[in-house]
Amino acid sequence: MHSALLIERGISLKPYNTFGLPAMAQTMVRIGSEADVRRVVDHPELGRAPKFVLGGGSNLVITQDVERCVLKMEIKGCRLLETRDDAWIVEVGAGERWHDTVAWCIEHGLPGLENMALIPGTVGAAPVQNIGAYGLELKDRFESLDAVDLTTGRTVTLDATVCRFGYRDSIFKHELAGKSVITKVRLRLPRPWQPMLGYLELERKMTETGITAPDARQVFDWICAVRRAKLPDPAVIGNAGSFFKNPVVTAEQCRDIIGRDPEIVHYPMPDGTFKLAAGWLIDACGWKGKTIGHAGVYDKQALVLVNRGDAIGAEVLTLARAIQESVYGRFGIRLEPEPVVL
Repeated sequence: MHSALLIERGISLKPYNTFGLPAMAQTMVRIGSEADVRRVVDHPELGRAPKFVLGGGSNLVITQDVERCVLKMEIKGCRLLETRDDAWIVEVGAGERWHDTVAWCIEHGLPGLENMALIPGTVGAAPVQNIGAYGLELKDRFESLDAVDLTTGRTVTLDATVCRFGYRDSIFKHELAGKSVITKVRLRLPRPWQPMLGYLELERKMTETGITAPDARQVFDWICAVRRAKLPDPAVIGNAGSFFKNPVVTAEQCRDIIGRDPEIVHYPMPDGTFKLAAGWLIDACGWKGKTIGHAGVYDKQALVLVNRGDAIGAEVLTLARAIQESVYGRFGIRLEPEPVVL
């Protein structure tokens, strides 16, 4: 006997987006298994309706009520699938929280994700964004994923090549946007483990503590401490993490900007381009701590926009556009927002 779908009508999405923005969903279905996705596809009414997949709601700016059928991803489970000579393969349900997965791996002696600790959101959303932090991206630890086609109900397994990962980008933002839903992700954690410590904040921690050869748990603790010092907890103050992507410019553009602003924070990339710190650009334009309506720029990190209480999506967008214009006016660089605007 199939368990029936849990279909809810007229649901407030305020608790389901970390910005805490008000909006209603006409229809929401809680997805606890791959079979649930197929039930939606086969459903006489929901099958043909446009879908919106909702994970942790941490990368979302909702500006209006949602008419599409919202699939709330709640597929759980975390297990060591396989131990190879050169890697551990861990399989995780799309509805698990990403940070909980990183912590689970560390606790079970499966290191390799610690640089991505405390990134908000779910595991199913991680490949869509190709999330990353402190020198590591999801694609560096990716084995494969399962996704269900929202037209046929068939499950496909995709490897990294098919996913076409880029900087905060993947095929799920393009050809497969709204066409398939990720149900399981398999992560590849290299053996033997090697720490990734090439970041100023981590070098500082090593100097402060005198620990020059930290284990994975130590790196995990440091990353959590660094992120907590810089970023607001969405449970306390509504936000969607980093709001803008760090812009990538040519070596020539970088030299030009350094000529005018020698202080600019920049990182060389393997292909000869340079990544600029978007937070630095925003701060240089004087936005840190400023507010428009009920939306503001976080006073400890200019890259984060926050809900100062009862903000609506339109206020967040107005603030974001004003920041984009002033950064373009001063540096000639267009900042791209990271979150999905709905």
